[in-house]
Amino acid sequence: MVPNRVSLITIGAKNLPELRKFYQKLGWSETEISSDQYCVFKTAGVLLSLFPIEELLKDCGLEEVQMEDGFKGITFAINTDEPDQVDLITEEVRASGGKIIREASDASWGGRISYFLDPEGNAWEVAWNPTAVFDERGAMINF
Repeated sequence: MVPNRVSLITIGAKNLPELRKFYQKLGWSETEISSDQYCVFKTAGVLLSLFPIEELLKDCGLEEVQMEDGFKGITFAINTDEPDQVDLITEEVRASGGKIIREASDASWGGRISYFLDPEGNAWEVAWNPTAVFDERGAMINF
């Protein structure tokens, strides 16, 4: 069964430093995982990450031209407790009619990921991160 959780929302930033400054000016706190190339803000619900749009497109397995076809530059993530769950969820999404745009594979940062589009073209990542921390409700509180 696909867990009914949204762990992370990623915005593909056209200008990461400027977008980061905006959220910092709002008074939002970043997590320790933030760097010059990627930043993650703590919220009362899911984590919000900012990632350069070009890198997000590569990570998803999408070509830049596909932005014109409906990709909105935002991804939602379902983070899992175990790496094999990425593969199982990917197959369940496929069987349910989701379009797999990146098959389950090991990520360069040590986790396991896949990506899919729902019937309206919204992009979802399924990810296992070995350092992710979840609360008692299954919400990811840090990674």
